[in-house]
Amino acid sequence: MRATKLTIAALAVVAGLSLTACQNEDVAAGPEPAASAPTANGDDTEQGEDQKQDQEGTTAGTGSNEDGKVADCRTDELEVTASDVTIEGDTVGTVAVEFTNGGGRDCTLTGYAGVGLKTKAGPLSAERTGEEAPSVVLKDGKSVWFAVTYPVNDSGGSGVRVTGLVVTPPNETKSVTLDWPGGSSLPVTDGSGTPVKVGPIGSAGQGD
Repeated sequence: MRATKLTIAALAVVAGLSLTACQNEDVAAGPEPAASAPTANGDDTEQGEDQKQDQEGTTAGTGSNEDGKVADCRTDELEVTASDVTIEGDTVGTVAVEFTNGGGRDCTLTGYAGVGLKTKAGPLSAERTGEEAPSVVLKDGKSVWFAVTYPVNDSGGSGVRVTGLVVTPPNETKSVTLDWPGGSSLPVTDGSGTPVKVGPIGSAGQGD
């Protein structure tokens, strides 16, 4: 009987040790690690990149360059027209040249356009008036004008016939040739007469 009690006690001790070992193994193993969530810094970085791209798209849409300045107008973006605005009785004629921005973006015109006349006696370049030449931001769809002045032929003679007007926007090399809207001829001169002159951008008024 004593031997039986000792055997049962021994089994109970062994069972207890086995249970303790299993519990210790479970504790050592610990819970499965949870899937790591994206860090806040990661989200901020992605949002920052998205905002940067949006801002770059806005800049491109307004015609700004990398420095944040509005880029120069290109000849192909501008509609160029000319009209005679001479007041009757004036000894000097005036042609207003209009630039209309049709490029789909704002752009900048700075200083003087290049202006030349085609005549039967050969090409004639207009001289700058020397007035201050501001920088004008021309919004998409808007217009700006500048003036070209020329001597009126009131000599009674045939003078020098004008056949065309050549206009080159500021900071451009591509020109546009227009019909000459002013007086049909210039007076013949030995160089001492009134020259053809061009004013800066905005010198003939600006549209709304």
